[in-house]
Amino acid sequence: MFLSVFDVFKIGVGPSSSHTMGPMTAANRFLDLILSNDWPRPTSGAQVASIKVSLHGSLAHTGIGHGTGRAVILGLMGEQPDSVDPDKMDGIINQVERSERISPPRHPSYGFQPKTDLVFDKKQPLPGHANGMSFSAFDKDGRMLIKRIYYSVGGGFVVTDTELEQMRAKKKAPSDSLKVPYPFSSAKQMLDMAARSGLSIAQMKRANEETERSREELDAGLDRIWEAMRSCIERGLKVDGIMPGGLNVRRRARSIHDKLQEEWRSNRINPLLANDWLSVYAMAVNEENAAGGRVVTAPTNGAAGVIPATIRYYEHFHDDWDQKGIRDYLLTAAAIGGIIKHNASISGAEVGCQGEVGSAAAMAAAGLAAVMGGTPEQIENAAEIALEHHLGMSCDPVAGLVQVPCIERNALGAVKAVTAASLAIKGDGKHFVPLDACIETMRQTGNDMSEKYKETSTGGLAVNVVEC
Repeated sequence: MFLSVFDVFKIGVGPSSSHTMGPMTAANRFLDLILSNDWPRPTSGAQVASIKVSLHGSLAHTGIGHGTGRAVILGLMGEQPDSVDPDKMDGIINQVERSERISPPRHPSYGFQPKTDLVFDKKQPLPGHANGMSFSAFDKDGRMLIKRIYYSVGGGFVVTDTELEQMRAKKKAPSDSLKVPYPFSSAKQMLDMAARSGLSIAQMKRANEETERSREELDAGLDRIWEAMRSCIERGLKVDGIMPGGLNVRRRARSIHDKLQEEWRSNRINPLLANDWLSVYAMAVNEENAAGGRVVTAPTNGAAGVIPATIRYYEHFHDDWDQKGIRDYLLTAAAIGGIIKHNASISGAEVGCQGEVGSAAAMAAAGLAAVMGGTPEQIENAAEIALEHHLGMSCDPVAGLVQVPCIERNALGAVKAVTAASLAIKGDGKHFVPLDACIETMRQTGNDMSEKYKETSTGGLAVNVVEC
């Protein structure tokens, strides 16, 4: 099993990797399909004249709050998550709404009326995954030419219904096509390979990555990921005001940061100083995410603040930090994230917030333990501690917005990650619950969890918070 660090950490826009980046990517894929010859034409010269899209399951229930409809429109205009300009998105949406047409690059203009051709179907979920969507293309006489179903399976990953079946079949069958030197698909395999090779988790992950790219390309890509994370923190610490969406939730990161700076300069004793800095870094990222800014999936947008906060903490409070340490952190975190995604899920719509903030905390704890000099066993222990204490966490965003309780959950996830790393480093790596058992428990818990607690905003805080 090999999942690249650049699949785990993807640069995109907020507020959701599964509800924003995924649908935008699906729209791009549908445009590519139209240009291809991979669909049967009923008559010679049949041409697409219009497009319709329907959103299902969690995408339908919380899509408005997550900007899913906007993401579909942007994707149909050829915009991509890693390159779309957040400052131009409103103008693109307004253009489509006025003209009732989409004009993606390399395509003719297609009819698309957002009010009628973009349907939030809350009654009929699609069978493959909670985040389902259907794209259809029609000729000028209204005859359907193409239909494709896509699923946004978390972290910005998008698959067709056929690809989803293939993915699930591969998980059940042993694979003989692995070409990386350290093809671990579980924490146990990872530890066994580390023991046999004498390599760290980061070194094994690096060796796997370097089968596809040079060392220089890998390092440049890792540096680019961290720079995007760092820039997101810096933007979030400078902006205040009300976040979009109608809840009238005010940004707090800037004001908290200003107070911390004042404490820092005055040398006042603050026993919670490290926790406060961790929290403000995480909140800065997730406030940017909630506002639709540029973020990095880590492993999702909803959990995007945990890992950047702990790396910035590493820079802030560890005198021995260096760029190599940040690269090793990201490689180690990605190794853990890949195992979690392969054996359970990172999708809030599939297993609740334990799969998002819980996975992020496990990845962050592992990365931090690695740069603190932890052994592979201590790193695995750190990840397990962090994940174990997120088990059962529901995904219940108020009004479908990635604001309440999501922003503060990232702050607490970062605090748990640092605590887990510290506890693990002080031990010898031996512990009672293996990480693999914890991941399997998360999967089972997610399967048992009611759908109303899995990003549908039909339970939990989403229905119990009373507007004043």
